[in-house]
Amino acid sequence: MDQQEPQFLELGQGPKRRRIAYRLEDSEGAGPAVMWLSGFLSDMVSTKVLALSDWARAQGHPMLRFDYSGHGVSEGDLLQASVGDWLEEAAAMLDLLGKRRVIVVGSSLGGWLALLLARALAKAGDARLAGLVLVAPAWDMTEKLMWDKMSAKTRAIVETEGVYYAPSNYDDPYPITKILIEEGRNHLLGDGGIVVGAPVRILQGLRDPDVPWRHALALVDLLASNDVELTLIKDGDHRLSGPEDLRRLERTVAALIETATRSAV
Repeated sequence: MDQQEPQFLELGQGPKRRRIAYRLEDSEGAGPAVMWLSGFLSDMVSTKVLALSDWARAQGHPMLRFDYSGHGVSEGDLLQASVGDWLEEAAAMLDLLGKRRVIVVGSSLGGWLALLLARALAKAGDARLAGLVLVAPAWDMTEKLMWDKMSAKTRAIVETEGVYYAPSNYDDPYPITKILIEEGRNHLLGDGGIVVGAPVRILQGLRDPDVPWRHALALVDLLASNDVELTLIKDGDHRLSGPEDLRRLERTVAALIETATRSAV
């Protein structure tokens, strides 16, 4: 159980004003920090993020995690939320770390947001990003993994009613809103040439029913970098939260931190 009380950061104006909950465990070390971006409908107390947080604490690495608006203990209406909102929140959270170099770890939707954040940093010439770790990255999720897979009947429900409640493999049916689909089209990466300016490590289960492994493989070709490694886990599901999966995630983050620390010397 996570005993650390969250702090809150206020963002947005008018109807978009919301308080975003976060937890920052700092360290006096000079190495890179770790920043976690959760999956859709997940939060900062999920199995993977708590395990990584415990590991970071034990290793003396600062770690920042937060809940998107409409998720966890953050404010916001999930039925009105969008990819653009969550990207804005991720950028604001990154700024809490100041000028420190950062390893961004994104799971599922968080993998897409991590790529969008990295692309924006690279375009701005901002060198804070020291590496990306993407776990079952659901890039272009709203279009390729939601809209493109919907039947004509389901699309009509989204268009006319504004929301469709999709069956879930893990919990109650979840909302796919017209806002989410339409606003998500402003952030698609499918044209390729994605410049991230940092090493990328992708962890992907071959038995993932939500993000097919070929979706991760296609991402490798879209990245405008040669420093990209894709690890396929034969028995891996979408969550990749078993003991060996967690140790693999820790090793992957540790290797990027070591590389970034050496390059800074």
